[in-house]
Amino acid sequence: MKKLFLLLSLPFFAYSQNNDSVFIKKIANEVLANGQAHSYLKQLTKGVGGRLAGSPQMVKAEQWGLQTFKNIGSDKAWLQECLVPHWVRGKNDKVTISINGSTKTLDAAALGNSMGSRKSITAPLLAIADFDELEKRKDEVKGKIVYYNAGFNPTNVQPFTSYGQSGGYRRSGASRAAKYGAVGIMIRSLSEATDNNPHTGVMAYNDSFPKIPAVALGLQDADYVWQQRNTNNAKISMLTHGVMLPDTIGHNVIAELTGTEFPNEYITIGGHLDSWDLAEGAHDDGAGIVQTIEILRTFKALGYKPKRTIRFVLFANEENGLRGGTKYAEEAKAKNEKHIFALESDAGGFTPRSFGFTTANDVQLEKVKAWAKLFKPYGIDDFNKGGGGADIGPLKNGNPNIVMSGLQPDGQRYFDYHHARNDVLENVNKRELLLGALNMAALVYMVDQYGL
Repeated sequence: MKKLFLLLSLPFFAYSQNNDSVFIKKIANEVLANGQAHSYLKQLTKGVGGRLAGSPQMVKAEQWGLQTFKNIGSDKAWLQECLVPHWVRGKNDKVTISINGSTKTLDAAALGNSMGSRKSITAPLLAIADFDELEKRKDEVKGKIVYYNAGFNPTNVQPFTSYGQSGGYRRSGASRAAKYGAVGIMIRSLSEATDNNPHTGVMAYNDSFPKIPAVALGLQDADYVWQQRNTNNAKISMLTHGVMLPDTIGHNVIAELTGTEFPNEYITIGGHLDSWDLAEGAHDDGAGIVQTIEILRTFKALGYKPKRTIRFVLFANEENGLRGGTKYAEEAKAKNEKHIFALESDAGGFTPRSFGFTTANDVQLEKVKAWAKLFKPYGIDDFNKGGGGADIGPLKNGNPNIVMSGLQPDGQRYFDYHHARNDVLENVNKRELLLGALNMAALVYMVDQYGL
């Protein structure tokens, strides 16, 4: 009987797949021929710029996002208030190295949330490879400025793996050195780029130890400092101005297409609206923001009426607090909303390669994997296990059966730009950006049609 049912259902399955293929082709044609994602990105990057939480640019970006959602015809659009951190970098930071009376200025950037030195500090350099060496040489640390040379492991094919391995030096390197009396730290920027742009990013202090200044060095200058590790009289001078002000008000920007059959089942798509202040935040995460908006624009252009309610969310404060994603999940739980699927784009606007999925069970994973053949014509050739994103992660609390997914573009160039001054519009390819948007739209369409 089971085999008979499967045989009888095959024609219907084939017919459904054919209909889906036709509609996904319509999505692709609309996005590739008429897509506005790159135009939106220009508005965001050139019109607003870097959008650090708490900054005037954050407020301007929120208003831009809200108005854009309204202009393209969302059923609803609103701001969801949340408190966000308010760290200010300040101006005229300077880091130098002096050897035998010769001084070289290093291209450096204060790490996000770090406390400024307030006045210039000068101390001997202690250059070490990693935390293991720190522990072995802890008696030498007091009164020094410590430099960690821990870089990306070049043998990892996926740079995100290297980023995860070396990220601890940015996050906790200051406090681990302060424990032994360091007066400041420098890290090797979390990148394998060949330029000299320093890459910032969030760090955190352990309140048990002094809050010492922390900076990242451009990779060429990082190499130079490492070469001086055995020079006995090398001194570092460091002047930084970072300050943490009281929390201030920020917002998630949310738009909605209301479901026609299951309005109480929610699909969330999003990226984070904030960025670091060194550049325009074009790849991180302007790309995810404009792809999210482009999906809404495309559905409206095609006259698509979703079965389930689709939320388009421009999340606040992913970079140094995750307050936006946390607030969105808290409110969803308080309202007892049933979220079945969440999709995030936060890996840059490069050529899409795959989707990663975090599911509650293997049945869900097998269901989405059965759709993979529909995506192959548009560059996605892999649906794999493990995916999602920082902003959508908190939704799991209160929605245990939710499926999380993340767009996985080609990541080889991502960390050339990540958190650095060259993360600008000119380094985002329009075609690659649009391909990401169309694949995301196709995935949302499939989930909306068939559920999970």
